[in-house]
Amino acid sequence: MSTIIAIDYGEKRTGLAITDSKQIIASSLRTVNTHLVIDFLDEYVKNENIEKFVIGLPKQKDNSNSFIEVKIKKFILKLKAKFPLIQIDRYDERFTSKIAFKAILDSGIGRIKRRDKGLIDSVSATILLQSYLEYKKNNQL
Repeated sequence: MSTIIAIDYGEKRTGLAITDSKQIIASSLRTVNTHLVIDFLDEYVKNENIEKFVIGLPKQKDNSNSFIEVKIKKFILKLKAKFPLIQIDRYDERFTSKIAFKAILDSGIGRIKRRDKGLIDSVSATILLQSYLEYKKNNQL
């Protein structure tokens, strides 16, 4: 079976997560400098069967688009050009960073390691993807 990659796009760093081959569990893949994400995915896709990219859809509390949405749309155009056969879905990522920080805090990870923003990005991508999988399962997508 194929897998799904979640992309939690950020201006500096982008968190990535991946499913298992049965698309049941999301796991952290890594955090990549944003300007290197396409190159990283290009190498990764050569060795893996990727069905879909799920990209965070950042919304404000009032449901308006976040300021970074313009940059995400440009990124998506590049992603589509590079990987025309891989489907792209968007999924609401509101509060994933806050949930990720709380999960990291609750896990007992030390203060110095908690300051690693890359860890938060990676965990955010994992939460985004697991949430997407649950939605997909519950709505039979």
